[in-house]
Amino acid sequence: MVYSIGQGVHAFTLDPSLGEFILSEENIQIPAHGPVYSVNEGNFWQWEESYRDYVRYVHRHEGYSGRYSGALVGDFHRILFQGGVFMYPGTVKNPEGKLRLLYESAPLAFLAEQAGGAATTGSQAIMDFVPTQLHQRTPLVIGSREDVALVTSFIEEQKRMAADRAAVGDR
Repeated sequence: MVYSIGQGVHAFTLDPSLGEFILSEENIQIPAHGPVYSVNEGNFWQWEESYRDYVRYVHRHEGYSGRYSGALVGDFHRILFQGGVFMYPGTVKNPEGKLRLLYESAPLAFLAEQAGGAATTGSQAIMDFVPTQLHQRTPLVIGSREDVALVTSFIEEQKRMAADRAAVGDR
């Protein structure tokens, strides 16, 4: 179990002989960069091109390892300790993503930021996202600060290219 009250992230492990959780890690820090990228590549053709470009990038560069279990908390736990990035982008079917902001994305974003990491929708920090609905969904890119920034750079590049194409079309 990991826990934060806004002053770092701490891990507790259940000791079954005592029936209690024992502090096992204090002040966890997500490495600035990690080797893991975690995303359901089965949805590759349903994502925006920027996410596909990022996955192509990690496939072409050494040092990256794809790890996706399909269990959000388990995948995030790995990122928390080893570094890297977890992505759950929107798809053609669910452009706003599938994860719920208030009880999936935001709590994990809080932990990530408390551990020195970052979390974004791809266009804004999750912790700055103001919900308009109770069960509002959002895309999620979360993990090591440098890795989240790299994914975001692909998203921003795609937006710049689209804006350039639109400007050329307006002439």
